[in-house]
Amino acid sequence: MSGGNVGEEHEHHHHPAPEDWPRGFGEASWWPFVSAFGVAGLYVGAGLYVLSHGGNDYVSPLSSAAVFVAGTVVFLVGLYGWLYHGFVDRYWSYEGAGGTKLRWAMVLFLITEVATFGAGFVYYFFIRTGTWPPTGQTIPPLINSLVLINTLILVTSSVTLHFSHVALHRGKRRQFVGLLALTVVLSFVFIGGQVYEYYEFITHEGFTLTSGVFGSAFFGLTGLHGLHVSLGIVLMTILLGRALIGQYNAERDTSISTVSMYWHFVDAVWIFLVVSIYAGASLTG
Repeated sequence: MSGGNVGEEHEHHHHPAPEDWPRGFGEASWWPFVSAFGVAGLYVGAGLYVLSHGGNDYVSPLSSAAVFVAGTVVFLVGLYGWLYHGFVDRYWSYEGAGGTKLRWAMVLFLITEVATFGAGFVYYFFIRTGTWPPTGQTIPPLINSLVLINTLILVTSSVTLHFSHVALHRGKRRQFVGLLALTVVLSFVFIGGQVYEYYEFITHEGFTLTSGVFGSAFFGLTGLHGLHVSLGIVLMTILLGRALIGQYNAERDTSISTVSMYWHFVDAVWIFLVVSIYAGASLTG
């Protein structure tokens, strides 16, 4: 009797795929497509913004802002559904062999991210090999104490996340939760520092997305990185919430390991950004 009840409860908690998603799609989810549609809206909105400031009478700044905001909302809705389905609702089903598949899925995802960032860096290196600074453009001082402190904060967050995972495997739950919480705090501080940096550049230096080819490269790449940091904050906040109710242990840590892979990647990209764009753009000749 009790075994039957457990089976019924499990079946009730994890609905068969045809009940959750369109029939015939098995375990497929529409949420990634919703998120991708939202991201496309972000790019379209950014493109319209550039056109609206380029003497184009057919595109207004208001329309570009509306498309950008709509894309952001669609992206966040899709992201919420995707994360809930992949990391929360199916938690007890994705361990063992399923956990290995998720780790490999994260590896494949990061490979696509290398290509995404790579396209931006190719654009930057292409303009960097020409006349420098670009004709008619003044590059503001990029290396300062804020950038260095922000870099230290992000590197530290990667270290605390690593040792949080180590503490989980050693059975030190309080240390695991404490270091994970510290990682979330550091990530918020980092994104706050980047927002403040944008404020300083835009209001005091007049350096914006439309400030020539370097402005588009700088804000495009740092903004893309900031979007990834924001996604990492969402992921780690979910991890922290689940850790506080005791869902993780040494055998069930798939979400921790996959998010750690993602966060270390984001950290590495930032270091490359600082070296190539912040420091590299400051060099002449």
